Amino acid sequence: MKLYFSRNPNPRLAVAVARFLKAEIEFEFAEPMAPGQAERYLPLNPNLLLPILQHSGRPLWEADAIACWLSRRAGSNFWRNDDDEPEMIRWISWAKENFMKACEAVHWERGTKLRYGIGTCDQVVVEEHLRQFHRAAIILDSQLSDRRWLLGEAISFADFRMAAFLPFNDAARLPIDEYPAVKRWSDQLNLIEAWRDPFLGLNAPELPPLDS
Repeated sequence: MKLYFSRNPNPRLAVAVARFLKAEIEFEFAEPMAPGQAERYLPLNPNLLLPILQHSGRPLWEADAIACWLSRRAGSNFWRNDDDEPEMIRWISWAKENFMKACEAVHWERGTKLRYGIGTCDQVVVEEHLRQFHRAAIILDSQLSDRRWLLGEAISFADFRMAAFLPFNDAARLPIDEYPAVKRWSDQLNLIEAWRDPFLGLNAPELPPLDS
């Protein structure tokens, strides 16, 4: 098996899952949209986006699908395969339209635009999505106030998915500290080496600096 990845949020998430599950897998840094690379990667993912998992079956893309596949292969309940699965999927779905969506939008303005010279930060967009962040963080903080992880005492993929943009908070500068349970949960994730530094020992060039 080979996982094609970059340091961006969703590929990072896939690498973190693979390393958390101790998958026997080869990792390869990739740039499908770089000049001359499209022909190689189009058969693997017509979107030319990462991550991509190449294995004995058809290539698999999208981080959530890859996490599901790796978890099942490992015989792990990280991707829930019991009565908790609907609740896990609920939080994955909610994250994408609420907490993670707000994090991603703010990170795009304060981080991605500056890293890649796409344009200047739009403060109106930042303020709009900070409001969304606060609305979502209140709900997330309440959910985590009486439990260690989103689904209770055991970590699941929902925790990794919800937090996908938090490792980039040096750029996004989201006010996580205002929400004690969310902050505790984020700090707890950072105790897991596979989450804290999924690229340890891999050939993974750093992201461009923010002032590039």
